[in-house]
Amino acid sequence: MELLEKVLSKDNLNNAYKQVYKNKGASGVDGVTVDELFSYIKEHKEEILYQIRNRKYKPQPVRRVYIPKENGKLRKLGIPNVIDRVLQQAIVQVLTPIYEEQFSNNSYGFRIGRSCEQAVIRALELFNDGYDWVVDIDLQSFFDEVNQDKLIGIIRRTIKDGNLVSLIRKFLQSGVMEKGVIQETNKGTPQGGNLSPLLSNIMLNELDKELEARGLNFVRYADDCLIMVRSEKAANRVMGSITTFITKKLGLKVNVEKSKVARPNQIKYLGFGFYKKINQSKWRPKPHIKSMEKFKTKIHDILIRSRNVKLDTRLIKLKQIIYGWVNYFKIADMKVFLKEIDKWIRRKLRVIIWKQWKKVRKRYTCLRKLGIGHIDAYITANARRGYYHVAHTRVLETAISKERLNKRGLVNSLDHYLKVHVITN
Repeated sequence: MELLEKVLSKDNLNNAYKQVYKNKGASGVDGVTVDELFSYIKEHKEEILYQIRNRKYKPQPVRRVYIPKENGKLRKLGIPNVIDRVLQQAIVQVLTPIYEEQFSNNSYGFRIGRSCEQAVIRALELFNDGYDWVVDIDLQSFFDEVNQDKLIGIIRRTIKDGNLVSLIRKFLQSGVMEKGVIQETNKGTPQGGNLSPLLSNIMLNELDKELEARGLNFVRYADDCLIMVRSEKAANRVMGSITTFITKKLGLKVNVEKSKVARPNQIKYLGFGFYKKINQSKWRPKPHIKSMEKFKTKIHDILIRSRNVKLDTRLIKLKQIIYGWVNYFKIADMKVFLKEIDKWIRRKLRVIIWKQWKKVRKRYTCLRKLGIGHIDAYITANARRGYYHVAHTRVLETAISKERLNKRGLVNSLDHYLKVHVITN
């Protein structure tokens, strides 16, 4: 059976449909939603299969959206129609087992059973084995710059089914619709489609094979690649030769301004930074300072006191952000940071509650109900200092204590971290 028929088999398409439905997501340019997908497939299935088998199927342009990046710039995403997502997912399910046999053990991105955490742990192992000069190569707008002809050529080495290769090329060249205008896509593989992660790994596997052929130690997660060597001289030599390989052999662009030769404590990798404890020789992981600032900004946005949001709603959102962030960085050292974050959160919550009480009489009544004596409650309720100052007083810290906030639903980031923390050697 040719690979295209495996892609279009009933079981494979059903599994692809289930995956797309599970992932939800926005509709594409045709406006068909995930919830409408089943009825759409039921009505158009035979027509779509006929068109694909006869090379007449034409994927619709992806819908362009933008999401903010940490540096203030915007990242381009392309959202395919839901039916095209099903077809792309069906291709991924058939091709993934084939390419998994070719992919490097040093590649961790977009692969089943592999994660950012594993990539960071492997990088640490290499640092601590003495490979602590890092060649940090930044690929400029990788997903927008992929040479489609080179990519298709690489795919053809493995995939001999011309009909399937033709369908993949059509997805690459389906175009982008932005503000009602369709733009051609003669290069790149738009982020947002189900097929894009696999295609990026197929392309960058060429880099992996080159690094392995040279006997170099490296870690790659999607287009984030670190090469580790023992000396600055070797690092500079590798930087030059690998940059040449990437530009000439792969047809990709290297961002010269962001690429650098550095020590582990000078880089940011997958949101992590690295450091050595005083009087210790081992490199350790920590959240990078930019990751910590981003975390604090998200919390601040939830706890802006001027917003008319229920306290319970704020606590639910806090829980979601804290759990997600701490779970991601669970291998990092961050007890001191989280302890300070928890204190800061409690103080901002006290500010919100104090403002909600508004009038002197209500403040006095609430303080008394929470066990504060008459004199302290009276003085605090009549205090003319600002919200933030009052929130830091002994009276309010006693009345709105950590225990009471926890009982109300506040999640302490340090407590959660101590539950999930994974100790790295």
